[in-house]
Amino acid sequence: MPAPTIITPQQLARRIGLPDAPAVIDVRTTEDAAADPRFIPGAIRRGHDDVATWAGRFAGRDVVVVCQKGLKLSQGAAAWLRHAGANAESLEGGFEAWRDARLPLVAPAHVPPRDAQGRTVWVTRARPKVDRIACPWLIRRFVDPDAVFLFVAPSEVTAVAERFGATPFDIEGVFWSHRGEFCTFDVMLDEFALHTEALDRLALIVRGADTARPDLAPEAAGLLAASLGLSRMHRDDLAQLDAGCALYDAFYRWARDATDETHNWPTPGKPA
Repeated sequence: MPAPTIITPQQLARRIGLPDAPAVIDVRTTEDAAADPRFIPGAIRRGHDDVATWAGRFAGRDVVVVCQKGLKLSQGAAAWLRHAGANAESLEGGFEAWRDARLPLVAPAHVPPRDAQGRTVWVTRARPKVDRIACPWLIRRFVDPDAVFLFVAPSEVTAVAERFGATPFDIEGVFWSHRGEFCTFDVMLDEFALHTEALDRLALIVRGADTARPDLAPEAAGLLAASLGLSRMHRDDLAQLDAGCALYDAFYRWARDATDETHNWPTPGKPA
């Protein structure tokens, strides 16, 4: 059993993708990160050598620190974080153990450049329904927890992207868009190498709801109905995004943990 300040890859994997997931901080050396630039979903890069300057930003938060082998760099940085008031653990075996367990790693080739505050910035059409909520949910849960999303008039997406250094998505003629029968959510799973059984199951539901193909999954019609309802409940797209993320959190937990569970009432075999 690992020490109280160490978390196993399997334990961390169960928490990633959830709304209360810990902040994952990658403190691998520049050389180690260059040798394999993939990163644990949601991880942010920080230097171990200046941990005293940034540790305070994580006070009061759950944090997991990752280095190459789970030894001095991550354990030292985690100790600094605990000193600064964080609930910090180091990853047992580090990046190598996570990789060797064949747990998900984000392919960084198409992760957009980050702004001065370390965030990716995205822009899309206003009044989102399905894909334009599903994609931000995926990004915030598995790629960049601090990602910024700008919702603007459809005619202005390209110009806003150019002027504000944002990455356009879910519009025609850009990299992050529909490809054939697949929607933008599918494309992001491909390009970020985020295929897991649960996310692939969710992708089928999103595709069915977003492309008028409810036959793809029984849950697709329900997702579309909930999405259209949310779009009428919220005038503010960011408020709708927050509400929609809670919806996708629920669908993801079902896709990961509850697909075999059924519900009925009254209990079969008992009198009503």
